[in-house]
Amino acid sequence: MPDFRMIDTGGTKLRVAVEGQGPLVLMVHGFPESWYSWRHQLGPVAAAGFTAAAIDVRGYGGSDKPHAVADYAMAHMVADIAAVARALQPDGPAIIVGHDWGAPMVWNSALIHPELFRAVAAFSVPYSGVPTRPFTEIFRAVFTSQGRFFYQEWFQAEGPAEAEAERDIRTFLRKLYYGICGDAPVGTWPDKPATATLLEGMVDPDPFPAWLTPADIDYYVGEFTASGLRGPLNRYRNHERDFEWLQPYRDRRIEQPALFIGGSKDPATTLFGAVADPIAMMRPLVPQLEGHILDGCGHWTQQERPAEVNRLLVDWLRRV
Repeated sequence: MPDFRMIDTGGTKLRVAVEGQGPLVLMVHGFPESWYSWRHQLGPVAAAGFTAAAIDVRGYGGSDKPHAVADYAMAHMVADIAAVARALQPDGPAIIVGHDWGAPMVWNSALIHPELFRAVAAFSVPYSGVPTRPFTEIFRAVFTSQGRFFYQEWFQAEGPAEAEAERDIRTFLRKLYYGICGDAPVGTWPDKPATATLLEGMVDPDPFPAWLTPADIDYYVGEFTASGLRGPLNRYRNHERDFEWLQPYRDRRIEQPALFIGGSKDPATTLFGAVADPIAMMRPLVPQLEGHILDGCGHWTQQERPAEVNRLLVDWLRRV
């Protein structure tokens, strides 16, 4: 296990897993995960001559879990990442890496704090620029108004999504992880009415694909049994706040060296079918972008394909 440290980001304490010595590479997980989603990367990145660090985002694991929805706005997430980076490497800019929600967190951190972050890597979720309208408006036009279920709409109301997930955390995690992994057949993530709940129609496979072992699932179950799901779900309830906060940065680009790794079977990589070529879409916004799409990979990029991801990531880190 890595060394765990508690870092005060200014009233909120975050748990950070740290391994190795050298320039800082700070990793930020997504939903519903933890520092543990980087377990395959910490050692190889440290062995390559870096300080490899993975945070528990606020609301998760060993980190503080404020109650209010507004406490999970992107402004706070970016401030947390900046504070951890300053604490672990006060004498120079860091490299940041994010997956799932961690991807928008690191993209926006690089956009807003170029003085703190000299390079940025993101897995699964491409950068589409400062939004021109809140994401709630987009998914309600495409999905909800058409009578189609969209998971982020189900997450908007406080309470129902938490109750469904916490009723049986193991089943919730297994179904969600499997539903958008590369091993799941087409249709495992069901197209269903807008009135459905997240888990309706989803599959709990037996056995689970080998990329997530029983011990891995046990670790995640333990973390969410202790922490609950309110904090993680609150991140989805801030689209309007995030939109307003980002508007002053509409004329900026991400100028730092950047790496993107997506999966050909990951719906997030194509922004749920809205973008045919996410790498081409990003190039005007991220001029120094290097992009890779892993054939057959699903959403859980660095866990499903650790060897490929580590090879690409370490090679890129050595060049930036």
